[in-house]
Amino acid sequence: MNWKRPLALSLAALTLGGALTACGTPTASTPEETSAPAAEVQALAATSQALTAPKYVFLFIGDGMSYPQIQSTSDYLGALADEDYWQAQPSLDDNGGAVLDGPEYLNFMNFEGVGSAVTYDSNSFAPDSASTATSLSTGHKTYSGSINVDETGTVEYETISEKLHSQKGYSIGVITSVNLNHATPAAFYAHQASRNDYYDIGLELVDSGFEYFAGGGLLDPDGAEGDQENLYDLAEQAGYNVVTTQAEAEKVTAGPVVIIDEHLADSDAMAYELDRTDDMWALSDYVAKGIEVLSQDEDGFFMMCEGGKIDWACHANDAASTIHDTQALADAVQVAIDFAAEHPEETLILVTGDHETGGLTIGFAGTDYDTYLDLLANQKISFAKYDSDYVAKYKENKTSFEDVLVDIEALFGLKTEGEEGDKLVLTDYELEQLRAAYEKSINGTAASQYEQEEYVLYGTYEPLSVTITHIINNKSGISFTSYSHTGLPVAVLAHGLNAEVFSGYYDNTQVYYKLADMLGVQ
Repeated sequence: MNWKRPLALSLAALTLGGALTACGTPTASTPEETSAPAAEVQALAATSQALTAPKYVFLFIGDGMSYPQIQSTSDYLGALADEDYWQAQPSLDDNGGAVLDGPEYLNFMNFEGVGSAVTYDSNSFAPDSASTATSLSTGHKTYSGSINVDETGTVEYETISEKLHSQKGYSIGVITSVNLNHATPAAFYAHQASRNDYYDIGLELVDSGFEYFAGGGLLDPDGAEGDQENLYDLAEQAGYNVVTTQAEAEKVTAGPVVIIDEHLADSDAMAYELDRTDDMWALSDYVAKGIEVLSQDEDGFFMMCEGGKIDWACHANDAASTIHDTQALADAVQVAIDFAAEHPEETLILVTGDHETGGLTIGFAGTDYDTYLDLLANQKISFAKYDSDYVAKYKENKTSFEDVLVDIEALFGLKTEGEEGDKLVLTDYELEQLRAAYEKSINGTAASQYEQEEYVLYGTYEPLSVTITHIINNKSGISFTSYSHTGLPVAVLAHGLNAEVFSGYYDNTQVYYKLADMLGVQ
């Protein structure tokens, strides 16, 4: 009976292979390894040639966003809106006939084109953002850490945005909630063997000639050693209007422009959505401004918008911040949906991720079959802002554990006592976890004699902060398996012109090839 497994694998390979070659042409979109019969390739080419090229293309990338990030956000919103959510829990003896209402769907969850993309790169099934964004923007695999170059670091790949700019005259916009020369946005204009060469990436941004950049600040603007000519000065010399305040940004009507968020937070990125105040621009505002700038071009535009802090929140295992930044991405997508309603025959919107981060899942051993997702609403601050605004002061002042607990209750809802059945009350086990993390953060006292155990507990994050988020995550029925990336496939959701092309299960490189086919670039 050993034939069963090889046959199953063969069938799976054929299915995936068919998806990988879907809508490909021999010139623009078929990878060298494609082995489809000539007749099939010709048929697929004819199909792609029949597609109308969209004039306006939006590519939204939730960095670190896969199905768990999307579904946990949807379920959280459903829990908040469900009046008898807790009463419907299956572990209660008497649920009084309560029925769970279910999730509230994010706008892009109902898109007509529904696909899944495999994310492995040239050296890992748990890839990084540089290589996966390279796959999305050029159709090529490469090593983790490399941007738009081959595995030797010597061959450069031209991106979909560069091709549209030079071959079709499209205006190009690049938006991100993290740094503009971080890996994912860089993958649409730069070519570097190392994603850490921020200054060189910044130079390529300046040289790109793209019309619209917006988001977080540039890393290493004066070079790694601080002795290079400032990137913002170089951008201005190249003809860019460099804008650093919201008041200035509101007045922008045309490009080329580089807009840096006025309220930069951790690592000169935009603030987490959980920390953003009403007077601060959201990711959606930068999309709206981008449309205003780019739509002046009669040839059309291509806009890439990254929700980069989804990834950062997942790295830190901060579920509440993850959910709020996923909502922020959905808000940004809504701006594009509204635009598409005015240009229904000319617009394509794609929403995808580059990889999954954190091994997020809905469910935790300590809550069995139950979830209490609305508990996450008690978290009022991101882990990063708690680090900068509170933990730093605790260290400086040697704040007592008892006083720290007062802040934890105010900011996260976790408390030492409360009414019977209050899920936010800390157990003795959880309280000891917090105490050990406090000692590690404030006094440097090791929580374990084993480095491996300390890493599992805290990763590279502030022990007190990550322990707090772990506890409230788990009480809510949410858990993480990693502080790094995982190998889960990501969703590819499409709306508008040619949306159906993106349905199926395929490799992430095919996102590029499908776009290249319909847009007619070589």
